[in-house]
Amino acid sequence: MKPTIIDTTLRDGEQTPGVLFSLKEKIKIALLLDKAGVHAIEAGTPVNGKCEQEAIKEILKLNLNADIITWNRAVMKDIECSLETGADIIHISLPVSDLMIEDKLGKTKQWVLEKLSAISSIIQKEKVAFSIGAEDATRADKHFLLDYALLAHEAGACRLRLCDTVGIADPFSVLDLIDRLNVLDLDLEFHGHNDLGMATANALAAVKAGAEAIDTTVMGLGERAGNTPLEEIAMALRVNMGTDAGVKPEFMKILAKTVSAAARRPISRGKSVVGDDIFAHESGIHIDGMTKNPVTYEPYNPKLVGAIRKFVIGKHSGPKAVLQKIEELRCCSDSESMRWAVPKIRKIAAIQKGGISDEQILGIIAPH
Repeated sequence: MKPTIIDTTLRDGEQTPGVLFSLKEKIKIALLLDKAGVHAIEAGTPVNGKCEQEAIKEILKLNLNADIITWNRAVMKDIECSLETGADIIHISLPVSDLMIEDKLGKTKQWVLEKLSAISSIIQKEKVAFSIGAEDATRADKHFLLDYALLAHEAGACRLRLCDTVGIADPFSVLDLIDRLNVLDLDLEFHGHNDLGMATANALAAVKAGAEAIDTTVMGLGERAGNTPLEEIAMALRVNMGTDAGVKPEFMKILAKTVSAAARRPISRGKSVVGDDIFAHESGIHIDGMTKNPVTYEPYNPKLVGAIRKFVIGKHSGPKAVLQKIEELRCCSDSESMRWAVPKIRKIAAIQKGGISDEQILGIIAPH
């Protein structure tokens, strides 16, 4: 199954404390997301003000292949602002856990169901596609969640978004959650958070259980520990499940760099899929295996994501790796010089953090 990828970098990603995208940055990110092949872009929350509304309208003017979604509370003012933008899909969120319903809102489960029914009825009259969100679904009462899902289906929602709002789910509980709701003739969407570091694993479990859509953000940007990273779930689906979700892996690096610059959030060198060093190898055992067959220590071809394989000379490098680096630099013309250089290079690399650079290697060999 090819799940629908709904990217919410411009909405949930921008809710990261301290992150703010300009109109120019939003347009650039939206264009890249569309080129990368995401199926839908959650572009913002119109009730937040005129600037937000104008940004969504400008994105809609781009006539992208991706559907443009707006996020809303189940409040008439929110819906009116969304309708005014002309968004393709209006998303409405209501809490479904006792904690959120009673402690946050001071309401009852019956109030939630009545609110869902009333707001859905209003949107239906506008003949606009809409999806329903179940906030804190992973902490909700199972029976109430089923009632809520049934009502969303009867109201005509195109999808039900199941939110792991505080990232407490695990892949096993997600499998169970999706499986219990799969009895409905309603597309299920999983929205994960990464508080326990399981957002990607949970999203993958959701797809395996039958969820039709997954929410993502570029680099996992989002509140607290962030959301399911677009680049991770796209590659996990491809590598683990053999599923091409339609997201082009060659766009992952440029997307990450663009969002990183706009959000002022640096990309870790070891960040999965988009980090600069994820195909860097130092261990002698690893490099020996890599020279025989790259698949021994790489999960997929680095070219797939526009990365470059590189061998780093450091404390753990073996003689073969050093010799290969010398040959690569073409800085030794005879075997005697190479034999002399190997132990010296290894010695310096062993006492220097971060590995020894090509310039240093050339400097060691040049006088000889």
